[in-house]
Amino acid sequence: MDRSLNLLDLALGFDQEQADASPLSGKLVLIEDCVETSGSFVLHQLMKRVLSPHSSEALIFLAFARPFSHYDRILRKLGCSLSTQKANNRLVFFDMLLMKCSGVEETKENASAVAKLFREIQETVRKLCSVANSNVTVMVDDMSLQEIASTGNSNQDHVLDFLHYCHTLTSESNCSLVILNHEDIYTSMERPAFLLQMVCLADVVIKAEPLASGLANDVHGQLSVLNKGISSNSGRGSSRNKLQNFQFRIKDNGIDYFYPGCRS
Repeated sequence: MDRSLNLLDLALGFDQEQADASPLSGKLVLIEDCVETSGSFVLHQLMKRVLSPHSSEALIFLAFARPFSHYDRILRKLGCSLSTQKANNRLVFFDMLLMKCSGVEETKENASAVAKLFREIQETVRKLCSVANSNVTVMVDDMSLQEIASTGNSNQDHVLDFLHYCHTLTSESNCSLVILNHEDIYTSMERPAFLLQMVCLADVVIKAEPLASGLANDVHGQLSVLNKGISSNSGRGSSRNKLQNFQFRIKDNGIDYFYPGCRS
């Protein structure tokens, strides 16, 4: 087994031979976190893997939460320069904070903005696939903010439409779709339809949670990785869900993953 692989890599199937294809190709990966335990580090780790020198993949990143400089600073600590990846046409960054999405009154205009955004993503996927003939990963950080940022008025129907649009890329272009969502912002209300739909559509659900036993100095939280098992590429394989649980510790230049009680 490749010693460079960590427990998260193994849970996602990166130990399996895929003939140059990512084990996440054609799949929707949902990352859920909470206020006490952010799951952003999982997104950063997957960004690094997609943009690895050993990979031929390309990345489309939709940033509703932070500016480009934030991700570039973090990825540099992990040994990856996003500025270089942009220059090499392996990264296309949609900075939604810079795209003026002021409130619009007309529903048709809101829906049009969502459709326009997806068309831009769709065209970018086509260009990346035709130029590099590579797998493309689409990442969204984070979907709970997209509810407001893309429509201007928290219209959940438009977020659901956008989710369905993006999900078509997994089947039409064999893209990986990775979405971060803050689960606990909806605890005081009924869970919106787009959140329920994301959980239903997801092939892999990664949840970052605080330790059940409370705070610890050397353990920052726990991850659960639910792999629904059915291959979205072939439709064959096991239909059994596979759940794996382990803990993590966040460092400046990486993450330690380990089973409970096994940290060295």
